[in-house]
Amino acid sequence: MRSEKYLPLFETKRARGLVLFRSFAVTLFVGICLILFYRVSNIPRDGEEGRWVWIGLLGAELWFGFYWILTQALRWNQVYRLTFKDRLSLRYEKDLPRVDVFVCTADPVIEPPIMVMNTVLSVMAYDYPPEKLAIYLSDDAGSDLTFYALLEASRFAKQWLPYCKKFNVQPRSPAAYFVSESPTGDGGGQSQTMDFMAIKNLYQEMADRIETATMLGRIPEEARLEHEGFSQWDSYSSKRDHDTILKILIDGKDPCSTDTDGSALPTLVYLAREKRPQHFHNFKAGAMNALIRVSSKISNGQIVLSLDCDMYSNDPLTVRDALCFFMDEEKSHDIAFVQFPQWFANVTKNDLYSSSLRVITNVEFHGTDGYGGPLYVGTGCFHRRDTLCGREFSQDSKIEWKKHNDHRRQQSVHELVEETKTLASCTYEQNTKWGNETGLKYGCPVEDVITGLSIQCKGWKSAYFNPERKAFLGLAPTTLPQVLVQHKRWSEGDFQILLSKYSPAWYAHGRIRLGLQLGYCCYCFWASNCFATLYYSIVPSLFLLKGISLFPQVSSPWFLPFAYVIVAKYIYSLVEFLWADGTVLGWWNDQRIWLYKRTSSYLFATIDTILKTLGFGETAFVITDKVADEDVSQRYEKEMMEFGATSPMFEILSTLAMLNLFCLAGTVKKVIMNDSIDRLHETMPLQILLCGVLVIVNLPLYQGLLLRKDKGRMPCSVAVKSSLAALLVCTTFSFL
Repeated sequence: MRSEKYLPLFETKRARGLVLFRSFAVTLFVGICLILFYRVSNIPRDGEEGRWVWIGLLGAELWFGFYWILTQALRWNQVYRLTFKDRLSLRYEKDLPRVDVFVCTADPVIEPPIMVMNTVLSVMAYDYPPEKLAIYLSDDAGSDLTFYALLEASRFAKQWLPYCKKFNVQPRSPAAYFVSESPTGDGGGQSQTMDFMAIKNLYQEMADRIETATMLGRIPEEARLEHEGFSQWDSYSSKRDHDTILKILIDGKDPCSTDTDGSALPTLVYLAREKRPQHFHNFKAGAMNALIRVSSKISNGQIVLSLDCDMYSNDPLTVRDALCFFMDEEKSHDIAFVQFPQWFANVTKNDLYSSSLRVITNVEFHGTDGYGGPLYVGTGCFHRRDTLCGREFSQDSKIEWKKHNDHRRQQSVHELVEETKTLASCTYEQNTKWGNETGLKYGCPVEDVITGLSIQCKGWKSAYFNPERKAFLGLAPTTLPQVLVQHKRWSEGDFQILLSKYSPAWYAHGRIRLGLQLGYCCYCFWASNCFATLYYSIVPSLFLLKGISLFPQVSSPWFLPFAYVIVAKYIYSLVEFLWADGTVLGWWNDQRIWLYKRTSSYLFATIDTILKTLGFGETAFVITDKVADEDVSQRYEKEMMEFGATSPMFEILSTLAMLNLFCLAGTVKKVIMNDSIDRLHETMPLQILLCGVLVIVNLPLYQGLLLRKDKGRMPCSVAVKSSLAALLVCTTFSFL
């Protein structure tokens, strides 16, 4: 038996049932090939009706087949990770590395300061030596409201952190903890009850002050006079025009920076980088790069955690889980970053908007991990600082933690701040490698993905860790417009990567394993799915209305591969979703959102990307709103789909829904009038099935268009426009 000194800090296991899955995938591939052979061998001759429609179906099915192959790369070689934190503590407790946590916020209106502070407090309370922990809040709005909230949070932390340690609080986001726990706790007695009520009252008082200031749009005058940090706003003009604002609210190296128990506190830093209208700020990537430079002077943690402002820590031991991957003596030398999954605290039972990305999280990312590591998704990711700064992999890349663990500074806090401010100036990066070879990459809305890809192309690997207790929890969108806009941004950014110099199709060729390259391509081709999906959502239904068959009859042997592929694919999809802890209704919701994304978000993402490529647009970064009205929240909890706004995306979705409804209704009318149900059942079963499924999946949309009276219904203008457009198309096509 190996001694404890040499036992691994993490373990990697291959998924069970891979042989069975691969055998199933081969049969599905054969079925797809037979479908394509049928299409090619039965193309109508020149001059025959439906020739170009048939060729269009062949093109759509070729695309679906190609994309299906890409998705198999995400399932072909899944692995799962297990960490051993006890071994880490036994061997490295005195030599744990410094960890810097970067929390990014950009708008105090749609990202409420109290929500941001809960995230900050949750990571301040990590079960980790506080003298080795530093938290940086990047405020890209440069808001004194956010600074005021952080000041309040820094004071509350002096009581919150001792309470968390005393009672082993989980989660350590105060808002989440007070919602999940009762005053009596778990039988801790009267003393714990009193402590609970006391800390809850302190939190509520702090939250009331922050929310009042946010609602009024100004901070209390006494607070402004009390703290000299507000003087840094004297030169402030707007969130796009101000000097660098940098303040160390808690200096972890100051012996006086202690909590109420006398224990040290983590370093806490506020940063609003300099912005000027004439200098492009590169969105979140620019903010992250400023944080990398500023933190290198203040704490210089060897490990960096990047975290969105709404993703609070749900497990105080997460840092130690990540370090197991970085500090293993034999297997850590080539690991650049450790990605944790994105989970959301407000997802409904059946995941109305498929926001949890359940299959991606529980299946697909484990597949990328089998080929060298997952993508960097921008939040919940621990990095080695040197790889973020552009270091290429070599066999001597292993960090000697003891050697790099001593970070001393000679300056006073005031001198340090003044010296460091220049690192966050808007001109600092001019004529440097920042944004290109150093730091996060610029030029794409999903800068995190190309950053992770470039790191892996330098020879590094990454690891995906999906623990049983979720490491981070965020806020999912609660309305359909938010969901569609979010997916437009993601798919547009990924499609831009495909067309850029960082495209995994050529940039990554030969630098990473083929399976991982195909996995990247799978996400980069998200937007491209729109055309084939739109074609399949429109043409077969219109030809059903006209009585023209586009698929084999039931009596034909060619019906079998179509039937097998359809049935097998969707049964497997359901089983996979249920295995990923979903529900049957959740799977059905997932299919609906899959259709909505492909026919609206992805379509606009593709159009915008093409226009930008041709020079007719500019890259924009859209922040998802984290605030929901009370009535919207109530409908969301009841799993009622929220529309409530006029949008070009809604007009497309509504027109498609009404078109399929009219086609199905027209077909039923013809069957009743002509008494031809047997013939129709024999000649066009797949078209009936397709049109019928499209109608059923759109039931919430029909309710929003025609039945609902609440504020979340579809706007009347959209209902009228879509109904008239669909009726016009169906009527015109019927007479052609």
